[in-house]
Amino acid sequence: MPYVNKPRPYGKEYQQQKARGEGDERLERQRAREGVDKKSADKNNDGRADVREGKDVAHRVALSKGGSNKNGVRLESPSANRSFKRGSNHKVVSETSAKERKKK
Repeated sequence: MPYVNKPRPYGKEYQQQKARGEGDERLERQRAREGVDKKSADKNNDGRADVREGKDVAHRVALSKGGSNKNGVRLESPSANRSFKRGSNHKVVSETSAKERKKK
C-alpha cells in the first residue's frame, strides 16, 4: 500500500496527468455535454437537458482519433456509443460498431 507513512502527492500527480494530456479529452467531453444542455430545455430541473436523458453525447470523429467538438456531436444510445472496438489503452481502434461489423 503506497503512502501509508506519508501524505499523497496530489500536486505531483496532477502535473503528471497534465504532462500526459489526460484532462484535455475529458474537458472536451464536458464542453460537448454543456453545449447540448444549453440548447435544450430542462423541465424537470435535474441539471441535464430533457433530450439528453438516457443518451450519450457522441463525437462524430472520436477524440482519440483527433476529433473535437468542432467536428460535431450527436445524441446516441449508450449501447451504440460504447460499442466500438477498443485497444488495451481504452482508446477507439475502429469506429465501426460491433453491429455494423456483423452486417458485413
